Amino acid sequence: MKNSEDVEKICIFAKKHNVNFKDINLLQQVFVHRSYLNENAGFGLNHNERLEFLGDAVLELVVTEYLYKNFDNPEGELTNLRSALVRGAMLSNAAKEINMDKYLYLSRGEAKSEGKSRQLILANAFEALIGAIYLDQGYKASVEFLNKNLIKHLKNIIDEKLYLDPKSHLQELSQEQIGVTPQYRVISEEGPDHAKSFTVGCYVKDKLVGQGLGSSKQSAESAAASSALEHWTEIPE
Repeated sequence: MKNSEDVEKICIFAKKHNVNFKDINLLQQVFVHRSYLNENAGFGLNHNERLEFLGDAVLELVVTEYLYKNFDNPEGELTNLRSALVRGAMLSNAAKEINMDKYLYLSRGEAKSEGKSRQLILANAFEALIGAIYLDQGYKASVEFLNKNLIKHLKNIIDEKLYLDPKSHLQELSQEQIGVTPQYRVISEEGPDHAKSFTVGCYVKDKLVGQGLGSSKQSAESAAASSALEHWTEIPE
């Protein structure tokens, strides 16, 4: 542990979220990004990647066990539910909800990062936290923490059908509400053959309801479907 101020901050975080660590250094390591050590070689703690590796396995087991015990769905549907719950964006949001971003040790460059880069850092830190809880307090404490801070989002995933990929979700919504299947058309292609960029439009009854960009037609279609879902406010007559 570097100084009394760091100790106090970490202890406040632990107490607030009922994860009172025996080894407070282990909890601090959760927040140490590799980039920070490049600029602070004598920091005294390792980065969080090994804890992340462990936490990923614990996370998958806890979520899988919960789904197995609480849902009678077929294996494929359980897999989709689990994937939706443990995906990076969900873990990143869970990390934000408990204010993990305030405690990160980042390089000066990474401290300015936003978007997907910061999302990945937070998701990895959340997994590292699970790994640290498991090491310090055991499996039961890991289950309790995840039930409180991640698995609670499962109801919304089911209600909003977030376990479906965007194209499947949009198709189900469109067929249910207006009885048609969305169509996808390439609007434009740019770049050389080895690095093309596609813009695809999503159409319902020939009305453009979403548009997406991607490095392949498939990824552009998925982006277009996501756009359509976000703006699904006017159903074509």
